[in-house]
Amino acid sequence: MTRWGWTVGACSAVCFCLACARQPESTALASAPAMTVLGSEPSLAAPIGPVPGEETNGRFESRNPFGTDAVATVDGRRLFTAFNCAGCHGDHAGGGMGPSLRDESWIYGGTDANVAASITQGRAHGMPAWGPKLTTEQVWKLATYVKSLRTSREPDPPAGN
Repeated sequence: MTRWGWTVGACSAVCFCLACARQPESTALASAPAMTVLGSEPSLAAPIGPVPGEETNGRFESRNPFGTDAVATVDGRRLFTAFNCAGCHGDHAGGGMGPSLRDESWIYGGTDANVAASITQGRAHGMPAWGPKLTTEQVWKLATYVKSLRTSREPDPPAGN
């Protein structure tokens, strides 16, 4: 082997050893939640993207500040379209890949606070957590629109309703 080959080999070995070296605890992802796989030890792997069910830290009160405001309802419909909620819930929230929002009973509850929590925290089996991406005002406007479904306040109701 040539001198150049030994140099490249030695550098590669050093880089490999450095890449495999364990990080000191102070630089590890100490704040990341431990993730486990059945039968394995917890690791310090960080989740990718927002975690459904994250706490809102008191971000939402139990009462929607927009209530039945007609302008907020129209803005909520616009946001529903702009954020592609219809991609899962259907154009008029009648269901598709995601559940219908036009139903009268919901798994996670249908109060204003429940709807806001579902939007911000996400739900199992496909509902992403939108909390990190939306303002509090946008969440409440979306909730206002969702709560208007099946009522006379619904902007742009589906044909035949």
